[in-house]
Amino acid sequence: MKNPSAFTWLLALLTWFATSLPVAARPAEDAPAPASLHSPWTDLLRKHITRDGFVDYEGFIEDEDQLDAYLQSLRKTPPNAATWSKPDVEAYWLNLYNAATIYTVLQYYPVASMSEIRVKVLKGYKSAWEDSWINVGGKLYSLNTIEKEVLRPQFQDPRVHFALVCAATSSPPMLNEAYDGARLSQQLDAQARRFLTHTTLNQLAPTQVRLSSLFDWYAAEFGEGEKLIAFLNRYGIVKIDPKATIEFLSFSWALNNGRQTPDTQALRQR
Repeated sequence: MKNPSAFTWLLALLTWFATSLPVAARPAEDAPAPASLHSPWTDLLRKHITRDGFVDYEGFIEDEDQLDAYLQSLRKTPPNAATWSKPDVEAYWLNLYNAATIYTVLQYYPVASMSEIRVKVLKGYKSAWEDSWINVGGKLYSLNTIEKEVLRPQFQDPRVHFALVCAATSSPPMLNEAYDGARLSQQLDAQARRFLTHTTLNQLAPTQVRLSSLFDWYAAEFGEGEKLIAFLNRYGIVKIDPKATIEFLSFSWALNNGRQTPDTQALRQR
């Protein structure tokens, strides 16, 4: 070679350029596949979600390190719209919301309700749903932001309301496995059917229905009147008349705790 120094300089320049690229611009060769990313969450849910869909918070306390590790893995692996399917992205945000909800409760446990939690911030306090602490690829989100600015507008799927858990007894029963993009539609359909057949949450009869307040709060997505009845008939086991009377039940914000013992109050004082 006539000019080895020029070759060495060029090689050094190319090496510098490659190593100076932003992390986001490099191929995520080591990033886990969406399904395997959520397998630790499934392991935790199988251990700590009761058969009726309540949460064993005391059990989660014992595995808090694993829950934190899962949230850290989500922080490092933001959803990639270029390579992930749309259901994979939706499943990511559903799993993140629910895992972050449980983690939030653990930080203040024992509490009677998540609505009692007040997070101290620079200029006062915020509710547990408004605190922006959830890190996704360096961007911070609150629970409300995930629900109102990501899940609902981007996916326009009213079934997400049967998947999101706000740590309340009137929330839909929690699924004991992670949401998986490959099976997401089937999982959400099953959650809709499960929610509607839960007689303390919804009471269906041919000429009268008494429904969860969720259907009232999110009427823009579920519909009203005959449109809402059509939605219920899609998933319920009772055939409802289009002109049936509709009432809404009160919503209990009491903690959806699946295991309460006399020692609960002594577990954590934060």
